[in-house]
Amino acid sequence: MKISLDNTGKKYNREWIFRKLSTELSLNDSLAITGSNGSGKSTFLKMISGFESPTEGSIRYEDSRLIPLDKIYKQVTYTSPYIGIFEEYTMEELLKFYTALKPLKPEIGVAEFIEIIELNHAQNKAIKHFSSGMKQRVKLGLSILSETPILLLDEPTSNLDKKAIKWYQKLIQDNLNDRIVVVASNNLEEESFFCTKSIDIENYKP
Repeated sequence: MKISLDNTGKKYNREWIFRKLSTELSLNDSLAITGSNGSGKSTFLKMISGFESPTEGSIRYEDSRLIPLDKIYKQVTYTSPYIGIFEEYTMEELLKFYTALKPLKPEIGVAEFIEIIELNHAQNKAIKHFSSGMKQRVKLGLSILSETPILLLDEPTSNLDKKAIKWYQKLIQDNLNDRIVVVASNNLEEESFFCTKSIDIENYKP
């Protein structure tokens, strides 16, 4: 898997968020996107995910062949504080729904997933009764443990306490191989400590 960005830029109405951003990412690359609040980090992730198209420039996705933009969603998992989950479901119901669309790694079933995210005590509760930190564990587990080559994380430790941050750090370190990971974060020590590359989005302001 390879992602190539060539002079990409994103504009909303008349305002450029960033311009002339080029980079290339291959399997086992991990990229930290930094910048002040509102600088365009989340916009960059949306563009990489295929959810939004660049206003200028191009993005290519290749995996032994060119992958059409309308097919890239199958290769991507994306977690953000602003992306919700179906809160009427229990974890088992959510997993059945989610894995029908995007499978987890082959060795991970319902019981294994619940064990990994350390929420055995809540497995029969509706997710709407979870705390914000518990919901974030579920979202991170679904993304990081998915069988996808592209993983996008937007402020992954949002709503996590110190114990849960250590849990996230171990989970991500154990699941970096054979994928591209992009993290939007200003917290290098907690969230993007593993990244091998970095881009400050502020450097691409027009």
